[in-house]
Amino acid sequence: MRDCESRCVDRSIDALVRAAGTAVALEVQQLLGSCYGARVAVLVGPGLNGADGRVAGAWLKYRGARVDVIEVASQPSTLRGFDLVIDAAFGIGCTRPYVAPLLGPGTLVLAVDVPSGVNADTGELFGSPFKADVTLAIGACKPAHVTGPAQAFVGELRYADIDLVDEFRDGIIEDSDLLSLGSSREDDHKWKHAMTIFAGSALMTGAAELVARGALAAGASMIRLQSHGDAVSSNSFPPEVVHVTGTEFDQRSRSVVAGPGLGGDVGAWLADRLENVRVPVVLDADALDRSVLDRLSSSMPRVMTPHAGEYERLTGHGVPSNRIGAVRQLSRDLDCVVLLKGPTTYVAEPSGSVRVVHSGTSALATAGSGDVLAGMIGATIARGHPPFVAAALAAHLHGRAGARLSTFAPASKIADQVTGLLDELALERDLTN
Repeated sequence: MRDCESRCVDRSIDALVRAAGTAVALEVQQLLGSCYGARVAVLVGPGLNGADGRVAGAWLKYRGARVDVIEVASQPSTLRGFDLVIDAAFGIGCTRPYVAPLLGPGTLVLAVDVPSGVNADTGELFGSPFKADVTLAIGACKPAHVTGPAQAFVGELRYADIDLVDEFRDGIIEDSDLLSLGSSREDDHKWKHAMTIFAGSALMTGAAELVARGALAAGASMIRLQSHGDAVSSNSFPPEVVHVTGTEFDQRSRSVVAGPGLGGDVGAWLADRLENVRVPVVLDADALDRSVLDRLSSSMPRVMTPHAGEYERLTGHGVPSNRIGAVRQLSRDLDCVVLLKGPTTYVAEPSGSVRVVHSGTSALATAGSGDVLAGMIGATIARGHPPFVAAALAAHLHGRAGARLSTFAPASKIADQVTGLLDELALERDLTN
């Protein structure tokens, strides 16, 4: 953000502060419904965040609010009698502990850019910040909004574009990004979006079916499936799935998913089948093991999808609180796209770019939901999306589908919701065009 400010040669800092402060005031007006007569406290510090707060306070006072501007150096331990508090004490430059005052019941909190008392780069806490009802990101979202302990203090994340940032390396996936999914062409045929799946075993027979159903729901036009041992006979697979044997890879496949339900000691088995693969491979579950990875060609385009336990298996340590930094580093170390699963999902590519997926819900915390996601990523790649983009879009679609599940619905129900969402996206795209 400082680099962006220094490059903004055609606008003064005062102009940027006026734009940010006005955006804050408009957000307060939206939260309160009416400014007239409202009691608003503005906590201000010595930096640009404090300047933003002062501008907002002046704007609100002009429109009839009763505004108290309180310097953070002399703030009381308790603030009572206010309808809303604007937290403009410290912004992205905060490096010292900050303890927010106690509030009276029913007081709303709007944090300017980030809640005061957090490390904007890592999401770590300095002291005891406010738990904001709304945080208004100024110019760009910050890592603290989506990673680390600070996430619990952000509340609803909103964004104010003050025309400051023109290039974004990282981003949060939104519903509008999904409009690129589900489109078809007149020259499509069954092999154009075909994929191969290596999943399932005698002890974990359902994994292969869940991968296949996720892939079909997300647009795979042909699936060739091979399991480790006798998993086929004990499942009711969709009729579109072709069961294959042997080690020869069908070069007409556009992507591969490998790992779910294969069981242990599959490194040699997988290596034989992936030896001549040149299309992107989604490695999940039992394929996420160093003994497996060491047997695979490092030049193979890969998407790896670990959850926290699999991350520890790959790295030898647990996931740190700064998950953006963790997934970015693992992607560089392994030279592949990495999707780190969790309540918030993070996707990184070796160049360092990260996509954040906020759509996950506890409804997806059930056995097999990751298998469905792996199939969806493979299908999205097969439909022509680059692996990094495919992983992020599929994860967001997976989260949106999970949000539609009934209470305690099993993972086998996710695919039906994916189909419904894609139908709605197709309709929205047609209406837009």
